[in-house]
Amino acid sequence: MVELVKYIAQALVEKPDAVDVREVENEDSIVIELRVDPDDMGKVIGKQGRIAKAIRTVVKAASVKAPKPVFVEII
Repeated sequence: MVELVKYIAQALVEKPDAVDVREVENEDSIVIELRVDPDDMGKVIGKQGRIAKAIRTVVKAASVKAPKPVFVEII
């Protein structure tokens, strides 16, 4: 999942080197934390959060067979 989120985020931003993706596993879920340059934050979130919602939808579809639910947080 981390590679998928990183690939999508790097394709969206102007500073792909500043993209940082980490996976944090809790007892009941997996959280993927996405960090980008502050100047690129709007490109990752999109108008009314549409791009962020699309990223979350793709990750949710890709993680159907995962043992725990996977969530994406944009930090």
